[in-house]
Amino acid sequence: MNTQTLEQMKQLRLHGMIRAFNSSLSPQSVDYTNDELVAYLIQSEWDDRQNRKVERLTKTARFRYSAIMENIDYNHERNIDRNQIQRFATCDFVTQKDNILITGSTGAGKSYMASAIGHQACSLGFKTMYFNTSKLFTMLKTSKADGSYLKQVNKIEKQDLLILDDFGLKGLDNINRHSLMEIIEDRHGKKSTIIASQLPVEAWYEIIGEQTIADAILDRLVHTAHRIDIKGESMRKKLKNK
Repeated sequence: MNTQTLEQMKQLRLHGMIRAFNSSLSPQSVDYTNDELVAYLIQSEWDDRQNRKVERLTKTARFRYSAIMENIDYNHERNIDRNQIQRFATCDFVTQKDNILITGSTGAGKSYMASAIGHQACSLGFKTMYFNTSKLFTMLKTSKADGSYLKQVNKIEKQDLLILDDFGLKGLDNINRHSLMEIIEDRHGKKSTIIASQLPVEAWYEIIGEQTIADAILDRLVHTAHRIDIKGESMRKKLKNK
């Protein structure tokens, strides 16, 4: 009977339930009532599916860092509002379609913070994608050549959270400028975006170039954005000197 039940569970891909059922057969297991056993099996399957979903979302996001919110450094010199970051951990900003703009000097921890928030979004079931901005633009230019551009842009548009890291390391040419405009326009009021940059937001106009497009992009980004400006010396330098 148990062998047949396990085989049926296997065919139904109830992996969490299989592990729980096997555990319940152990002599050391809890003596469940029928109701308790059913609840235990269902909860185990639910947990297994949620864990696999989070793993899938995290893998698809392709984060630069394996970062977690709990490891963010709140040293007072860094000018980080702990309450603000903890509110981000609920990912209400994703539900509300708000943006987050993170600025600070090289090594200040911008990428880590953006990745930590992204990991948290994945753990709560939100579809997330992380990109180094320069690599994103290179990929989009290549996709224009091979005919997959619309597919790539549509994929980005569907993400609940898009993270653009290292924005502004060099100025945008006309092709990249219009690609960024298309991405931001598609997401405006519909999805959330996090941008991390060494440059203050005021300098982004020059990086984007062409005043009209820069105004349009930043108008859509900034007005619904939470701002984080990280201060202090490079975290990389600090860790290296320890």
